[in-house]
Amino acid sequence: MTHVRAFLAAALTLGGLSLACGGGAPAPARTAAPPAAIETRTASEPANDRRPRVVFLGDSLTAGLGLAQDEAYPSLIQKKIDAAGLHYLVVNAGVSGDTSAGGLSRVDWALEGDVKVLVIALGGNDGLRGLPAPELKKNLASIIERAQARTITVILAGMEAPPNFGQDYIVSFHQVYPDLAKQYGIPLIPFLLQGVAGEEGLNQRDGIHPTAEGARTVADNVWTVLRPTLKGT
Repeated sequence: MTHVRAFLAAALTLGGLSLACGGGAPAPARTAAPPAAIETRTASEPANDRRPRVVFLGDSLTAGLGLAQDEAYPSLIQKKIDAAGLHYLVVNAGVSGDTSAGGLSRVDWALEGDVKVLVIALGGNDGLRGLPAPELKKNLASIIERAQARTITVILAGMEAPPNFGQDYIVSFHQVYPDLAKQYGIPLIPFLLQGVAGEEGLNQRDGIHPTAEGARTVADNVWTVLRPTLKGT
């Protein structure tokens, strides 16, 4: 927990994930954008790859800000999938500075094609902006429901709130993730940055975004939950 708080303090000092990812003032609330404006990328495969997809819907932590494309944790998950002999294509739908509302606005486009699994890794920027926990929960619930309506398996990755909004907010924010996992019967990654948050050697100079080594730990956190899910689909 000390390391988590160190990470959150660093994020607060730098103005939050949304500032570090986007550079400058906090990003305004997202509105619907045409599909062409949405950046998604596969881990390494050609566009005509017909394997069923695993989509990662997230912010700069997922996009791999400051890393080479093949160092971002979704790309590392692709390598783990290939090594395990599983037949899936990873799509990195991470957008720097994104929020749960932003993810909701583009989820329909992110789920185009033969998507079997959606990993939702959103909320860090919401917490840094002090978005009320019920709003975060509502946005994430809508994303989950849209995916489940397409019979897509959903995995939810937890995030933590910064300390400046008080203990009540920290607790209510944290509880959003296990509550949603229970409500919708979906697997939960308790904290996406477990083992990385607050670890100086595993984060870039901003103290927020993982280094290549840190991204490997994040990938391990995700893989622990994703692998049995893929084997069951």
